[in-house]
Amino acid sequence: MNMLEANKIAGAFLMSLLIILVIGHIGDFLVPAPKVERGHDAAAGHGGAKSAGAPAPAAAQATPIADRLKVAVSGEGEKIFGKKCASCHTANDGGANKIGPNLYDVVGGPKAHLPGFSYSDAMKKAGGNWAYDTLDAFLENPKAAIPGTKMTFAGIKDAKERANLVAYLRGQSAAPKPLP
Repeated sequence: MNMLEANKIAGAFLMSLLIILVIGHIGDFLVPAPKVERGHDAAAGHGGAKSAGAPAPAAAQATPIADRLKVAVSGEGEKIFGKKCASCHTANDGGANKIGPNLYDVVGGPKAHLPGFSYSDAMKKAGGNWAYDTLDAFLENPKAAIPGTKMTFAGIKDAKERANLVAYLRGQSAAPKPLP
């Protein structure tokens, strides 16, 4: 292949790219992308600004953990633990630490509860106990509940799933804490 043929091939390739770009811009001009208005309610499937009397987002109206625990199913929580937690934690008496600490008797126990486990400074400084509401908030969004935590888990957004998981963890104790 001589230099003239190589130049023709390169020119054809560049011209093809140029044509694709021009066609893309023409398409954007002819069919503009829809504009999303502020306050769009994707869940309801309609747009528009929210009125002053509009209900608060679902997260702000979540049922308290105490009420959700009354109907929580520990067996479902065990399944959730197996899917979302077991790769990093154990929850049985005397269970080994993995990437995360063993969670046996965690409900009602102190944060950073296992001596010798390498907790983040944020978790060590958090202080207090894992009350039902603090554990629920942590499971929903660990990074927001304890900024600086080493836990990379994104959280469980579904309030019912969190309640089932907390019910399961509550049962992983020789003396489960009373329900709130």
